[in-house]
Amino acid sequence: MSEQQSTDDSIVGADSGRAPQAAGEHAPSARGPLGYGDRVQLTGPKGRLNTITLVPGGEFHSHRGMIRHEEIVGLPDASVVVNSSGEEYLALRPLLSDFVMSMPRGAAIVYPKDAAQILSLADIFPGARVVEAGVGSGALSLHLLRGIGPEGRLFSFERREEFADIARGNVAAFSGRAPENWTVTVGDLQQTLPSSCDDGSVDRVVLDMLAPWECVDVSARALAPGGVLICYVATVTQLSRTAEEIRRSGLFTHPQSSETMVRGWHVEGLAVRPDHRMVAHTGFLIAARRLAPGAQLPELKRRASKSEFTDEDLASWLPDMGEQGDPGAWTPEVVGERGKSDRVLRKKVREAQRFARERGADD
Repeated sequence: MSEQQSTDDSIVGADSGRAPQAAGEHAPSARGPLGYGDRVQLTGPKGRLNTITLVPGGEFHSHRGMIRHEEIVGLPDASVVVNSSGEEYLALRPLLSDFVMSMPRGAAIVYPKDAAQILSLADIFPGARVVEAGVGSGALSLHLLRGIGPEGRLFSFERREEFADIARGNVAAFSGRAPENWTVTVGDLQQTLPSSCDDGSVDRVVLDMLAPWECVDVSARALAPGGVLICYVATVTQLSRTAEEIRRSGLFTHPQSSETMVRGWHVEGLAVRPDHRMVAHTGFLIAARRLAPGAQLPELKRRASKSEFTDEDLASWLPDMGEQGDPGAWTPEVVGERGKSDRVLRKKVREAQRFARERGADD
């Protein structure tokens, strides 16, 4: 995954003060000539990425010159445009992976390398009924919606209203509208899932949360026999506790755990070597399948070890955390996540909603 910075530049010029376009006035397209409402990624001479939304009267400015949006409209995708000072820019519709890396974030996103693994390991298929918790900034939601297609159904759950608003804005900005087969419910999964999905009616459950072991039982009730539960966690302590809870429940197959590493390579003539920088650890994936009601999983023959897991074990692994050493105190700070202030979150909500309006998305 490229680590080049992608920015969203303000629209300036004679029409910069105009109100956002009405919903649906300029619907974005996925192919064909570039048009108003489309997101466009401009790559400059030094490889810097700038992501803009094409609007009537809009202009893209850098310290080296300007490009009017009307000069881009009507060009085929992957065209080269020249700014006012003669510099060339490559104009491309962003791929889904490009979009999620540059969209407004309230919570840490699921990186494309992990999202791709989730779709593969969970076998997300067209027409599937999928439960996702939590929704974060909407990066995984976008991948899941693409995987299930228009005939599938995605039920997303998020505890924080601000994150839900950011996700709604990001998904609408990328899709051009709020997908009809997607619902976002604000609340705790344990309380809200039973009222949203009937028992045994869900094909896949994807948990991206601090304490997924708390939701193993409610996920099992929602899943159809053979359905997949897959959890995305950041630390080995979360991974271990989730695995042990899945085993303790007796409702799933033996969990399988993995970590995904992607390292880019520099390939130019005889200068062929690994990139100096990479996105290394982002998270662990742990997956298991729902057993049929009453089925007893055959025990695996394995070496003797301590298989029981208690809160005391967890506390012994966290000796220097003081009051946060309480096994129940799972917070973003405990697992090393960088939190955002309420002021920053409100700003991200406004940015995501603005992106949706610029794309002509429905409210």
